Amino acid sequence: MDWTLAAKLFAALFAIMNPLGVIPAYLALTADHSPEERRGAALMMTVTVVAGALVCALAGQAVLSVFGIDVPHFRLAGGVIVLMIALSMLKGEEHSSHAGTPDEKKDFGSAASVGVYPLAIPIALGPGTMATIIVFAQSATSHGSLFGYYAGLIGYLVFFSAMMATAPLTSAWMSPIALSVSKRLMGIILAAIAFEMITGALRQVFPSWAT
Repeated sequence: MDWTLAAKLFAALFAIMNPLGVIPAYLALTADHSPEERRGAALMMTVTVVAGALVCALAGQAVLSVFGIDVPHFRLAGGVIVLMIALSMLKGEEHSSHAGTPDEKKDFGSAASVGVYPLAIPIALGPGTMATIIVFAQSATSHGSLFGYYAGLIGYLVFFSAMMATAPLTSAWMSPIALSVSKRLMGIILAAIAFEMITGALRQVFPSWAT
């Protein structure tokens, strides 16, 4: 098993999905809900995130093929998106591709199911997350790397589900300073992963650069 790929995918998803940032959004959007409704929203968010992530992992390549998009160019586009999100995190901000635009945020509270929208999509499972899952799937070309890929993906999804299930308890020790520091640390990790995606794509698009 490729443990390096598993660890790298886990770290990438942790940084870009940022469960420490999702928890405050979840608690804020369900503040007026009953305990049962709050648990239902968390369950719907978890199910949607898991289903969406698995669809990206299993059918991402097929979707690209339907639109005639090759992997190197998609990897380059995904790297740019991830880099933009990382730069926003380094500045202590939320990128609109995951956090939503100001106009979209006005409708968050009136959504039929906040667990699906906006908590699962786009806050947790936004374009950057989807691109990361699909791009990493292209690295799983052998049995060992394939096992490593799914170990990292499933391991993170289990971790994310546990974090959401214990959100009220976890939020008790989450200070604004800790959130700010963690966001910037994850931004650095995400920026490094984004540059790796971009440089890897450029080597494939322009193979003469690698010689």
